[in-house]
Amino acid sequence: MNTEFSLAEHYLETVKKEFHKLKSLADKSIAQLSGDDLNYILDKESNSIAIIMKHLAGNMVSRWTDIYTADGEKLTRNRDSEFTGEYVSREKIIEYWERGWGRFFETLDSLTAEDLLREITIRQEPHTLIQALERQTTHYGAHVGQIILLAKHLAGENWKTLSIPRGKSSEYLTIPPKPNN
Repeated sequence: MNTEFSLAEHYLETVKKEFHKLKSLADKSIAQLSGDDLNYILDKESNSIAIIMKHLAGNMVSRWTDIYTADGEKLTRNRDSEFTGEYVSREKIIEYWERGWGRFFETLDSLTAEDLLREITIRQEPHTLIQALERQTTHYGAHVGQIILLAKHLAGENWKTLSIPRGKSSEYLTIPPKPNN
């Protein structure tokens, strides 16, 4: 068995699962809110959930389209516009959100173990695909955390937890009994 190949395959499968988990956490948070909630801004320096969704989708389409032949920061992308305006409908922002994730997952699913050390360019800087994926793990994870925090704040007492509810950790712990000697 080629150990490097199996490690690379394992890495790809792990990355895919983790990105799907991130999207699922964001989707479950967004589902708990009204369309108006998606445009709520805490203060003038903050972004609404809709703006974060717009930014992530814009990033995904730019980064993961033509990855081997074009810089991940496409000249056609207007990054600054991702941080302005509101969406008039929940459907429009969800449609754009799904388009971004769709592009990302389509590219991710096309990658093979042999691709992981291939070089791509992001903002005129060379990255191996491993570096690019790790960069996006951090970026997407930070923004999904923002979505969750805002959604939890907006849902208030109606929030349905995405993990173990407070005070319920012991119900989720399974400690195997010690063997008798």
